[in-house]
Amino acid sequence: MSDIRVLLVGDGGREHALAWKLSQSPRVEKIFVAPGNGGTANGLNKVSNVKIGVCDFPALVKFAVENNVNLVVPGPEIPLVEGIEGHFRKVGIAVFGPSEKAARMEGSKTFSKDFMAKHNIPTAAFENFTDFEKAKQYVASVDHNVVIKASGLAAGKGVLLPTSKEEAYAALKEVMLDKAFGEAGDEVVIEEFLEGDELSILAFSDGYTVIDMPPAQDHKRIGDQDTGLNTGGMGAYSPTPIATEAILNQIRETVLKPTIDGMRKDGYPMVGMLFTGIMLTKTGPKVLEYNVRFGDPETQTVLPLLSNDTDLAEVFLACAEHRLDSVTLQINKGFSATVVMSAGGYPSAYNKGDEITIGEVAEGTYIFHAGTGIKDNKLVTAGGRVIASTAVADTLEEAVKKAYAGVDQVSFQGKYNRTDIAYRAFRDAAATAQGPAITYEDAGVSIDNGNLFVQNIKAKVKSTARPGADSEIGGFGGLFDLKAAGFVDPLIVGATDGVGTKLKIAQTIKKHDTVGIDLVAMNVNDLVVQGAEPLFFLDYYACGHLDVVDAAHFVSGVADGCVQAGCALVGGETAEMPGLYHGDDYDAAGTAVGAVERNEILPRMDELVQGDIILGLGSNGIHSNGFSLVRKIIEVSGLDLFSTAPWDSTMTTGESLLTPTRIYVKQLLPVIKQQLTIALAHITGGGLVENIPRVLPKNLCAEIDAASWELPGVFKWLGKAGNVPKADIAKTLNMGIGMILVVKPENVAKATEILKQAGEKVHQIGKIINIAEGEEQCVVNNMDTWY
Repeated sequence: MSDIRVLLVGDGGREHALAWKLSQSPRVEKIFVAPGNGGTANGLNKVSNVKIGVCDFPALVKFAVENNVNLVVPGPEIPLVEGIEGHFRKVGIAVFGPSEKAARMEGSKTFSKDFMAKHNIPTAAFENFTDFEKAKQYVASVDHNVVIKASGLAAGKGVLLPTSKEEAYAALKEVMLDKAFGEAGDEVVIEEFLEGDELSILAFSDGYTVIDMPPAQDHKRIGDQDTGLNTGGMGAYSPTPIATEAILNQIRETVLKPTIDGMRKDGYPMVGMLFTGIMLTKTGPKVLEYNVRFGDPETQTVLPLLSNDTDLAEVFLACAEHRLDSVTLQINKGFSATVVMSAGGYPSAYNKGDEITIGEVAEGTYIFHAGTGIKDNKLVTAGGRVIASTAVADTLEEAVKKAYAGVDQVSFQGKYNRTDIAYRAFRDAAATAQGPAITYEDAGVSIDNGNLFVQNIKAKVKSTARPGADSEIGGFGGLFDLKAAGFVDPLIVGATDGVGTKLKIAQTIKKHDTVGIDLVAMNVNDLVVQGAEPLFFLDYYACGHLDVVDAAHFVSGVADGCVQAGCALVGGETAEMPGLYHGDDYDAAGTAVGAVERNEILPRMDELVQGDIILGLGSNGIHSNGFSLVRKIIEVSGLDLFSTAPWDSTMTTGESLLTPTRIYVKQLLPVIKQQLTIALAHITGGGLVENIPRVLPKNLCAEIDAASWELPGVFKWLGKAGNVPKADIAKTLNMGIGMILVVKPENVAKATEILKQAGEKVHQIGKIINIAEGEEQCVVNNMDTWY
């Protein structure tokens, strides 16, 4: 049944290709193209042009309402950035395209770069500037080549690639002072120049689901071998052989999904086509930029690869109606290549109005119009990039050959085209003609990534230096001088622990710094309860693929934890083990080593008697135990990690759950040194019920009053949402108390004062009592007050 009437906004090659594909849908009754070009003016079934400008929103809406349009497809970026989606939403017409807010991802490069930084999406190092002199100073300060980008829209031409400091200064002047790109250059992004091969990833999104098309590679420069000025694109091919399935999966997990999730989380879900420019660097895929619409000429290249069984109109409606998971995209096997023909002189001055003639092209070859028009019933040139020839075939070589055969069938005065489309793919194929050379990196392990990772974290590790250790990494081990640390008659104490399944939360929301603190906390808290001062720390990080950025964030957290604990990070191990770990999965463990003077070892069990007082120090929340239970409750309740936490409106659920474990070392050491406590217990897995008995002799019991402290909201919510029996949750989570001290009654006041001066909130939560043999060693009363 034909029930879809489409208004396609735009006049380029992208729009001609979209009209061509949409016209094949049995559900599409009519396609109006505003304003369209010579190709959409005639020759396509169901398609006609409408003389309305792409940003004349009142006229477009009026036309759509009067002509029963029920799907609008904006092609170019300008109407999207200026808010076309909102105008049609107000009259109830579905739009395949993002809101004005979401379109900022393309409309402002500073906005998109800040978004990438916020959501840990891999991209080049960058800074944003509105002041010319400050921008110059930044360029002068960096020791790498830079890319100068006008922040606003510049028709795909606002990116300059200087090769020296002088060229960079000149580029800044051209953009910021000479206004070569108008207001688009009021703010610039200065990025680190990335080396590698570029990919274009076009992906459908409904704000929740994302489905990518075959990867393409375009040719921006006007001249062969990528020489000359930047253009809107002189050709493309797809799928590019360098985008292996492993690389595509990495892009999906580290770029596409975090982008779609991040945009939704930030309040502007992406609906439509997310076009992501990717650079394949030695350290992995990194985002160059986002577009929020179909690319040109990538659209002309990838759409012919869609199976005839895939109804593009159905896909567009599914995106607009947030049900993309209800449709299936089928891609034909084979390759596609596009060669753009431009007017002579483009991208500088060029002629318009020259007549175009087109001969017969072979089956599987398509001619897509861009800068064409109709004058006196003749097809004429009307833009810089005039027309393109696209061909599909079983091999890339054949697709390119057919595309150039199509070029030969098009004639107009001054016609120009590149002659080397897909040369990079053929170059790479030639380089491996003798067969693949298998390297350690081919096996999934990158020595270069490992070395880069070490360099990235050296400065952070150095910040943990303390007397007795130099915190220099990169060698085969770490040294510590006990005498330099001031010990007289010490015993060495060690602890080893991990973070547990809390790592799954970090990996899901792409936030890795706080779990590094957790790793340190779980170890040093186990040292201090023995009376020991943590001296140094070593970490172990294991993954399937070393993402330098994620790993550096993790180790940055480890260093922060070491600073909090007063211990030195003297070394560690990074293990890249493809096949054992998959996707973004990683695991981490750590070892802390400390020392305690012989006469300060805890617990002093022989001094524990009935009547001793139990003090509790508050936790930061769940800390790092019990996350298998926590994640199960989250799953069963249907709570989204990216939504606002029901127990804390200031952060998302995921961010709240990643609140790091408290480190109690510095506040407890003075209490230990003055011998004001006779036992300490770190409340981890097992909760109060199972951790306190570890420091008690068999004849004593800890009697705890659950009503003596305010239960944090996260525990109340978890208990209620999971209907968890209170006796069970008391043996699993810390319930708001992360550390307990046992003190003599006469020492309670002084110990409390020292701890409060260190910023602790101290709760008197119970006492020591005698018990008969065989009875429980920890009894928690009044648990009914919890939830």
